[in-house]
Amino acid sequence: MKMTSRKLVEILKEKLTKPQWQFEFDRKKDSLRIEDSTTNKGVTLSLPGIIAKWETSKEKAIDEVVYYVKEALIVMNEKQELTGKEKSIFPVIRSTSFPTESNDGIPLCFSEHTAETRIYYALDLGNTYRLIDEKMMEKENWTSDQLKEVSSFNIRSLKTSVKEDNVAGNIFYFLNANDGYDASRILNESLLQSFEEKVEGKMAVAVPHQDVLIIVDVRNNTGYDILAQLTMSFFASGTVPITALSFLYENKKLEPVFILGKNKPQK
Repeated sequence: MKMTSRKLVEILKEKLTKPQWQFEFDRKKDSLRIEDSTTNKGVTLSLPGIIAKWETSKEKAIDEVVYYVKEALIVMNEKQELTGKEKSIFPVIRSTSFPTESNDGIPLCFSEHTAETRIYYALDLGNTYRLIDEKMMEKENWTSDQLKEVSSFNIRSLKTSVKEDNVAGNIFYFLNANDGYDASRILNESLLQSFEEKVEGKMAVAVPHQDVLIIVDVRNNTGYDILAQLTMSFFASGTVPITALSFLYENKKLEPVFILGKNKPQK
């Protein structure tokens, strides 16, 4: 069976059955908006990414989306506070095309990162999280410096699970703890430096979607080509895609790298 956007919408409607949940399919944007009519709050899903994941994971991909939507809609109806929950505040990496306002039009808190990525901040709620907006900050008299400091400390405290793979003489490291903050570990400077100390070639980093951080010890030109293909594949299948571009890590700086098939990369 070939999955189409219309078919996916039908499946999600069947699995998300609550009288107050309304659906709006935008054919032009290929997205589905699911909204709670009692609060007018909801989530918007990009359908192509889900379909790509369905092609490899089938029902598991659908179940993940259904779970995410249910948790998100429940959380939106609850009041959240930052004070007292400092250990649950984390930075999250998103693409620069990610919205800078909540669905209610409230500015989200974010910091600049690279030309491709931006740092947002989230309050972890166990099964899901809520992005922190300026209204929450003002209500509790939090400053942006306070938010950065707390979230930076928390991302450094997370455990790191690494899988190593040798491909055509290049060493690929996959960081995938599945805690929702894998890509955000790119903000852990001491972690990046620990890898930089042991690479023998050039160090490349990629965050194709939120649930993986790829670090590569690139020792030959083939390594760049493999990284480009891998990053694009991960980007297409991720529930929350970030960027298909990779970065070179040198002198504590991330420089976007454009890999031109079979050629050396260009910054």
